[in-house]
Amino acid sequence: MITRNAKRIKIDITAARFEEAMARYAGAEHREAEINKNMEEEVNDLLEKYNDELLCLSQTKVTAFEIVQSYCLEHKETLFDKRRSIGTPHGIVGFRLGTPRLKTARGSDWKKVLEALKEQLPGYVRVTEEPAKDLLLADRYKESVAPLLMQIGVQVVQDELFYIESKKAA
Repeated sequence: MITRNAKRIKIDITAARFEEAMARYAGAEHREAEINKNMEEEVNDLLEKYNDELLCLSQTKVTAFEIVQSYCLEHKETLFDKRRSIGTPHGIVGFRLGTPRLKTARGSDWKKVLEALKEQLPGYVRVTEEPAKDLLLADRYKESVAPLLMQIGVQVVQDELFYIESKKAA
């Protein structure tokens, strides 16, 4: 694992103290990996233990949901004539409105809608202009781009980051 840290510590440190700190760091990292591995194994054991029952319960819920939904759809006028939900001894069922969304009308598409908006409701047309930073970075060495970067007020920078890479435990 590579750990990066940008702190600046200005203390006189001996080589022995450096080695001791490296040993503590590597030991902590190895113990951390060991604990994470043990936790993952325990979680996997639990998942395996309950997997069949959870699958069965999930299928039971799907089947029961379909039955309840079908019944409610068949009797929608009588069950939900005054309210959008009904209570039962086991819970509440009902119909709720979803989040409003836009859909093109029959015979239309979003391209036609955009053209009509430009003419009739131009305030509802987005125009986003922003620097294509990814392209500038990719083309930073091209002859047509490199000399102009500073001229347009852009520079390419790379921070130097300190890291520790400990040896893996056997």
